[in-house]
Amino acid sequence: MIISQEVLIPLFAAFLVSVLLSPIVIPFLQRLKVSQTERKEGVESHLKKAGTPTMGGLIILISTAATSMLFIGKYPRIIPVLFLILGFGIIGFLDDYLKVVLRRSDGLYPKQKMAGQLLVTTIFVVYLWIMDKSCLDLLIPFSGGKVLSGMTVRIIAVPLAYFAIIGTVNGVNFTDGLDGLATGVTTIVAVFYTVVSISMKGGIEPITAAVAGALLGFLLFNTYPAKVFMGDTGSLALGGFVAGSAYLMRMPLFLPIIGLIYLVEVLSVIIQVTYFKKTGGKRIFKMAPIHHHFEKCGWPETRIVTVFTVVTTFLCVLGLVAAG
Repeated sequence: MIISQEVLIPLFAAFLVSVLLSPIVIPFLQRLKVSQTERKEGVESHLKKAGTPTMGGLIILISTAATSMLFIGKYPRIIPVLFLILGFGIIGFLDDYLKVVLRRSDGLYPKQKMAGQLLVTTIFVVYLWIMDKSCLDLLIPFSGGKVLSGMTVRIIAVPLAYFAIIGTVNGVNFTDGLDGLATGVTTIVAVFYTVVSISMKGGIEPITAAVAGALLGFLLFNTYPAKVFMGDTGSLALGGFVAGSAYLMRMPLFLPIIGLIYLVEVLSVIIQVTYFKKTGGKRIFKMAPIHHHFEKCGWPETRIVTVFTVVTTFLCVLGLVAAG
C-alpha cells in the first residue's frame, strides 16, 4: 500500500489549519461567552468544566472542508461525505447556538432535530441512488470480500441507511462526554477508513485523511484538561462522517464493529431510560452514557478515554480483517 500525496497533503494541511485556527477560535468563543454548562446532578468532577468554550467543532468543520474541497475535482466521491459532515454539523451548530448563545436550555426541540436529520439523510440517500447506486451495495464482514448487490439489496439498503446514519450520528453525540473521548475514538476510525479507501481504491481517502488531521490538531486543545469542547457542532458532524464514509465504502454492516463504542454508548442510554421507566426509578448503570458509569465507579477520565480509544484501535484492526 503506497501512501500518496492525496493522503499526506490533506492529513498535514488539515492538521496545520486546525492547530493554527484553534488559538484564534477559542478566545473568540470565550469572548462570545459560548461556554459549557454542567448539570449539578451529573459527575461532580465535571462542575469545574463549566465555562470552558464549546462549539469548537467549527474548527474541525473548517479544517476538513477547506482541505478536502481541494480534491473534489479528482475525487468526486468526497461530495456526499462532505455533505453529511456539513449537513449534520449545521444541525449541531443550530442546537449549540440556541443553547449556549440564546440560552434556550433545550436547544433545538427533539422534533426539529429529528426533522433536520431525516432531511439531511434523505438528500444523501437520493444522491447515492441517482449518482452511484453501487454505494448501496453491502460488503459482508468476514466473507472474503463478498458483496451483496442488485436492486433488491439496494432497496433494503435505503431504510437501513436511515437507521445506520441517524443511529451513528447520535452514538457519536453521546460519546462526546469526556475530554478527548469522541475526538480520540473518531481519529482511529478516520485512519481505518483512510487505509480501507487506499487499499480498495474507494476514492474518499482525501477527506478521511483530512478528518484525521483536523481531529489530531483539535485533540491538542481537547485532551484533558480540555481548553475547548466540540459541542454538537462537532459530534453530529463526525457522526455524519463515520456513517457517510461507511456507505461510500459499502461498509454499513461494519459499523457495529468499528463503531462499537458509539453503539454501546447509545444503547446504554436507551437501556437506562427504558429500565428507569419500567421499574419506577431503578437504574442499571450508575449513570448513562456508559462512560459516566465508569467515572462513578472511580475510573479517572483519562483512563476511560485511553481504554475506549485502545478498544477502538483493536476493533478497527478487526474491521480490516473482516474486510478481507
